[in-house]
Amino acid sequence: MSQLIVSPGPHIKEKPQRSMQDVLIALIPAFFGAVIFFGIKALIVIIVTTLSAVVFEIIMLKIRKLPVLMVDVSSAALTGVLLAFCVSSAMPWWMMIIGSFVAIAVAKHAFGGLGYNIFNPALIGRAFLLASWPVIMTTWIKPFSALTMATPLNLLKEHAISTPYLPLIIGDRAGSIGETSVILLLIGAVYLFWKRTIDWRIPLFYFLTAGLFSFAAGQDVLFHLLSGGLILGAFYMATDPVTSPMTKPGRIIFGIGCGLITMVIRLWGGYPEGVCYAILLMNAVTPLLDRYLQGRIYGRKGWNTL
Repeated sequence: MSQLIVSPGPHIKEKPQRSMQDVLIALIPAFFGAVIFFGIKALIVIIVTTLSAVVFEIIMLKIRKLPVLMVDVSSAALTGVLLAFCVSSAMPWWMMIIGSFVAIAVAKHAFGGLGYNIFNPALIGRAFLLASWPVIMTTWIKPFSALTMATPLNLLKEHAISTPYLPLIIGDRAGSIGETSVILLLIGAVYLFWKRTIDWRIPLFYFLTAGLFSFAAGQDVLFHLLSGGLILGAFYMATDPVTSPMTKPGRIIFGIGCGLITMVIRLWGGYPEGVCYAILLMNAVTPLLDRYLQGRIYGRKGWNTL
């Protein structure tokens, strides 16, 4: 006779370690692309950020007198890789260590550790670095060279110049280490959908909202979808199961909110890119979405709002 086991939600069947490893595997094409486009400097940034994130994770667990589990190491490694992917290859090593510390110690363990953080740790680390060293954080390197170059969004905002689609797709453009090649990021996204690691609602409504907003503003829709960190953010950061809504309606609203905020910052903000702040702001709304969109209780009418 089978035994019924009742436990508090959320009821997640798949181990979180497996999903984190899937995301790391999905980022492998973009990793090789970053090294090819930006050379040894990109490799150094990725290695330093990832190793320092893992070290800070272990230190924080020891300080809190908690066991060091493989799921914690996988989580820290993923945070380090994502942080490296959303910065320039011109970043000095000491800044990456500081960014990793903020991401792990402040954005993650200050809230209680894995599963309790409200904001995406990698994006908090990036936001801190941008606020502290804006000049270095906005110094972009042209692929296959050591020359500095403006990003496509910078060119559009300052000079009204739209970059051709092909460089955006293959990655031959200035920008963050992991965001430049759309095709490599999409290969990883296909793998995540195949493994059912991420839900389609957040990225789909993120893209639809950003595209419709671009069209309504008279902008090049495809250019905005392919430029900046929208692809990296939509598939690999906005879908973070810890900081994104658990309900299907909540994920739709989350994606719409990310798209709206991203385009508002891009078109009217002082900074040409808005993906980082859009996701962080919607992370703050996630607890409200989970609270008021819990779904319909069986036997009752309407949505549960308690």
